[in-house]
Amino acid sequence: MVKTKYISILVLLFATTITIAMGQKRQVWNKPLYDEYPYHFGFALGVNTFTLRTVNSSTFFELEDIYSIESERQPGFSILMVGNLRLAHNLDLRFTPGLIFGQRNLHYLIDTVHDSQIQLTEHVMRIESTYATFPLLLKYRSIRLNNYRPYIIAGINYAFDLESEKKIRDQEKPKIRFNRHDVYLEAGFGIDYYFPFFKLSSEIKFSVGLLNILRRDDTQYTDALEKVNSRIFSVLFYFE
Repeated sequence: MVKTKYISILVLLFATTITIAMGQKRQVWNKPLYDEYPYHFGFALGVNTFTLRTVNSSTFFELEDIYSIESERQPGFSILMVGNLRLAHNLDLRFTPGLIFGQRNLHYLIDTVHDSQIQLTEHVMRIESTYATFPLLLKYRSIRLNNYRPYIIAGINYAFDLESEKKIRDQEKPKIRFNRHDVYLEAGFGIDYYFPFFKLSSEIKFSVGLLNILRRDDTQYTDALEKVNSRIFSVLFYFE
């Protein structure tokens, strides 16, 4: 519910910007030939939230100590490089490798023994990730509206988790691990803003992990799960 509310607000902001731009009188264009360059480079900074889609195993209800598993969304940030290749009048190919820092929390409701009595206790597994990502995206631009230009993007992203082999400290146990490799389908939309000396873009992007990243460890914490897929929601700002 909260996620839908924030997405609706962001979409409304983008729509409002487009409406204002369309209602403006014709202005002098900044960098009028920018989109005709065969290629250009830049960088991006952004914020993100990581979450997980979990599917319980067929033996979940046979386990004695685990009653529920929930994923909690956590914030992170992104640093990307940008390489842009012009394919056609309104179509670009973009390679945006970089680092994405984030965390996923898994909340396990489990049985514990306290003063010889069995109690339900929530155990939180905080699973940090630093992804080296290699997205390859297609960017389709609309017609330019003075110094604004809306666009949509879609593509695929290979991600490699640099922290998946990090040693688990005693105070963190029990804790599960995720696989190092993942592949995401990505889609989003944004607006290019043309300034006299550079172009700024604001973008919303959704990333859906295709691979099951659960790493089996012969404990009930992984036996309770059949599949775990990663999800990332990003707000990015490009400087090109």
